[in-house]
Amino acid sequence: MDPLAVLRDYAARGDLDKIIFNGDDVLFGDDYTFPANAPTAFTSKQSGRPYPLSAAVFLAQHNDLKHTDFLQAARLRRIPPVSLPDRKTFLDFLHFGDSSLPSADPLLPSSFAQDAHPPPPPPLPEDEEGEGPDADDASTAHVRALERPLKDRNAVLDARGRDFLAIYHAALRREEDRLRNKDAAPSATGRHEPSSTAAASLANPKLDKSLGDGFVPIILVPSASQTLITIYNVRDFLEDFVFVPSDEKMRAMKGSPKPECVTLQKKHVRGAGGPVAFEVRDKPASLKADDWARVVAVFVLGKEWQFKDWPFKGHVDIFNKVIGFFVRFEDDSVDSAKVVKQWNVKIISISKNKRHQDRPAALEVWDRLDEFVRARS
Repeated sequence: MDPLAVLRDYAARGDLDKIIFNGDDVLFGDDYTFPANAPTAFTSKQSGRPYPLSAAVFLAQHNDLKHTDFLQAARLRRIPPVSLPDRKTFLDFLHFGDSSLPSADPLLPSSFAQDAHPPPPPPLPEDEEGEGPDADDASTAHVRALERPLKDRNAVLDARGRDFLAIYHAALRREEDRLRNKDAAPSATGRHEPSSTAAASLANPKLDKSLGDGFVPIILVPSASQTLITIYNVRDFLEDFVFVPSDEKMRAMKGSPKPECVTLQKKHVRGAGGPVAFEVRDKPASLKADDWARVVAVFVLGKEWQFKDWPFKGHVDIFNKVIGFFVRFEDDSVDSAKVVKQWNVKIISISKNKRHQDRPAALEVWDRLDEFVRARS
């Protein structure tokens, strides 16, 4: 199977976000796996050397970036960047079906053992009169012999990778809020009694329901820009296992408003236990009592004012109900974590330049979080 053909198929279906870098491989959803350094028919106009599959996939997923930002992001991920003259040619091939790539070879990487010139189809049997099939039948048979089926009639009905769980939970929360506001309307005497359920949910660190039964756990991150993990880059770190600076993600958004909530999908994580979907928010003041009952983790900044809108009393109470993480660069001074070391939080160290070390750090976050959620449920 030609990986560039698969890449173009994913682009046509709008499924480029389903392509994931996993170590030295590129995963096309659950369908295909190719080596990231496999040479492709996409070659450089200047040097004539083929670009690896990782370069083609990275360009397809980040073609909206300016070229300078694209080069910086590619170097950060240690992926060979595509030059500016080659970008338009490849994007025309990817989005408009233009099959003319800067290569004299067929659209098939040499690293895959396939014959670039398939053998002709076997001759069709003659009819009873000893004559061969008519011209239309022969042409149809020749076309079918050259076809490469990507999906069968059952596979096209399979919506793997399509997850509407977060939308379903959001609709449930809106309906619960509507019913709760209706029940909490002031009585005829004008008095409004506090909800005993809300008070109990804050007093008891255990969830009222199982985390798998309609509840999506919440992870809180700081809203300050000086912290390493924010709502801008938390998905890159916890889903793709790579740290991308927040300012780089903000530039890529090109002035778009900051998201109020980010939904994470836990995938390719060892253990495969606990909830799959998580919400990430950075505004504790907007959380209701039921929302606080779903808060399971927080990335701390190391400042006291981060907890001013929290309903819990003191750090002991906070980190008894939620698990805390403090992400820092491994070569930062000890003073940067001086305050945090007095709290019951897990310190996660990452490198400024060695991006291959991000995956173990992110997996450690997931392992600690899964263990905490299982103990709390």
